[in-house]
Amino acid sequence: MNRVAVALVGATASGKSELAHALALQDPRRAIVAVDAMTVYRGMDIATAKPTPRQRREVPYHLIDVVDPDEEFTVAMYQRAAREASTGIWSSDGQVIYVGGTGLYGRAVLDDFRIPGQYPDVRADLESRWSAGEALHHELSRLDPVSATRMEPTNARRVIRALEVTLGSGHPFSSFGPGVSQYGRVRVVQVGLRVPISELDQRIERRFRQWMDDGLLAEVRRLAERAGGVGRTARQAVGYRELLAHVESGVDLERCVTDAITQSRRLARRQRSWFERDPRVEWFDSPDAAAKRMGQVLNGPDGFVREWDQ
Repeated sequence: MNRVAVALVGATASGKSELAHALALQDPRRAIVAVDAMTVYRGMDIATAKPTPRQRREVPYHLIDVVDPDEEFTVAMYQRAAREASTGIWSSDGQVIYVGGTGLYGRAVLDDFRIPGQYPDVRADLESRWSAGEALHHELSRLDPVSATRMEPTNARRVIRALEVTLGSGHPFSSFGPGVSQYGRVRVVQVGLRVPISELDQRIERRFRQWMDDGLLAEVRRLAERAGGVGRTARQAVGYRELLAHVESGVDLERCVTDAITQSRRLARRQRSWFERDPRVEWFDSPDAAAKRMGQVLNGPDGFVREWDQ
């Protein structure tokens, strides 16, 4: 079974989705695997920029509409689902185009991360003790000094996660891999699409206001009225989080729209910084040049991927 793949990365609103769709249309063997933490949620369609029903009829899309918005979907769950989708595509002699801006999800698949399990009882206990934040970091320093040096004592999420795994599994968190700051060999070629920040900012505002015209507020109301509501993870989606403040708490709508645009711009900068730290990404300012390189990868030896590590 030939395993052929390429990844398209970059910030939100950079044009990744359109480019990937156009490339997939050129060859019926090609399918798209979404690398996005929020397109997995059903009913969250507009502000996640999901492919339209027409696009999904034209090209096979995977990891779209996987769970309901009140369910949790972890990076480990995403990794398993993306592996299964990729293997299914390859089993039919297909080619995989990974596309999206959720960097950690991409690394989990493209670098085949070994992801530690979750230990909810341990985490709950640690979260109840977070008021003594530095004390927890000292505890991590004693149990796993390597991990402790990789994070700030004030970064609650990372310190608690490292301790959760260390205490829950009985193995140091650092033993599960070198971490996202270390970059190994290229398993899947990553093509980066880069847009000047000033242009990206303009695109983000135009796009969000268009989403409002397309019915985003009504979509958010429907989500809020669901029997299960919107879960902790799904409500962190930029755009939904801000409009939920209007729907659930009555915050002024225009203020929420402005906040959503601001947060989208901040997200774009974080995504760009994440991908620019990875020296393996091949950057292009021109969508045509990026598409040409992706085609070369899919049709040449650079596209072959090793089997998943066991």
